[in-house]
Amino acid sequence: PPYSLAQLPAPGNLKVHLYNAQQALSWEPVSLDSDPRPVVYQVQYKYTSSNWYDVNKEDSKVDCTNLTRTECDFTANSLSEGFPRRFNISLRVRAKLGGLVSAWATAPWFEHYRNATIGPPENIRVTPEEGSLIIRLSAPFDVPATEAYFVYCVYYWEKAGAKQVTRPFRSNFITLNDLKPLRVYCFQVKAELFLTKENISRPGHLSNISCCETAADASVKLQQDFLAAGTTFLVLSVVVGSCLFLVLRYRGLVKHWFHSPPSIPSQIEEYLKDPAQPILDALDKDSSPKDDTWDSVSVVTFPENEQEGSPQSTLNQSAGPSHQPTEGVLCAKEAATCLSGLDGAT
Repeated sequence: PPYSLAQLPAPGNLKVHLYNAQQALSWEPVSLDSDPRPVVYQVQYKYTSSNWYDVNKEDSKVDCTNLTRTECDFTANSLSEGFPRRFNISLRVRAKLGGLVSAWATAPWFEHYRNATIGPPENIRVTPEEGSLIIRLSAPFDVPATEAYFVYCVYYWEKAGAKQVTRPFRSNFITLNDLKPLRVYCFQVKAELFLTKENISRPGHLSNISCCETAADASVKLQQDFLAAGTTFLVLSVVVGSCLFLVLRYRGLVKHWFHSPPSIPSQIEEYLKDPAQPILDALDKDSSPKDDTWDSVSVVTFPENEQEGSPQSTLNQSAGPSHQPTEGVLCAKEAATCLSGLDGAT
């Protein structure tokens, strides 16, 4: 059907997004209830007193001539691409549906350096030193030195203490001096953009809070070393003393623990291996016969003229139990008495 130009509304609520190096334009979508075909969008730009040009790959490395989405991101991939950051830029967008086009909707002009939101520094790293903290960081985004530069301020405080701020630094290497050793300090860093040839600055946002403990100085380290050595000696003394006390207190039990267990006799072990073997035969199998222990008695008699005293006897005992020599002596005495009786009778 033949729609009029007024039946295709222009995009509304145009917004320019400028954050660090980002440059983008967004808008609300346009649609027609009576036509299901997708609406496409065309974006153009111009400088202060120039003509309008399409945002295409030839000029801005981005093609925003027939967009189906409601955003045109023309962020520069390098310092030589995208819209110049020192120029005034104007942007406009219109909707297209087949042969129909809407009116142009124009966004307010902007200059990147004047209107961009500056974020916090990036890649913040901290190194604790003796009574100091060394902070390293990177700029929120790259800028040509001939156009602009960044300065940095550090807000720091001891935990539960008052907040302090450093002077501005152009270097990305900042040292916080005169800090107390072995104390936890928290800090935030803020970047501020300054234009080289103009008295214009853009303050940035603070970074997230970071905390770090300072290192100990030489005297504190020496005290720590002595304390560690004393603690180690005390612990070792307690352990050694406890072990010695337990050994002396339970030495019988310790001996029992370290005593080798009795071994199983070979006959029992063979029987356990072969239960069918008679246990008594197994026990008597290797038993060697033991000879009985005998006492050998020798009686020596003398002539009558030499029998004034008691007969003497010499006893030769074979090895045996301790009570056997006593029995041998008794038997020898009895034999001597009997022989004396026989000599008298004769």
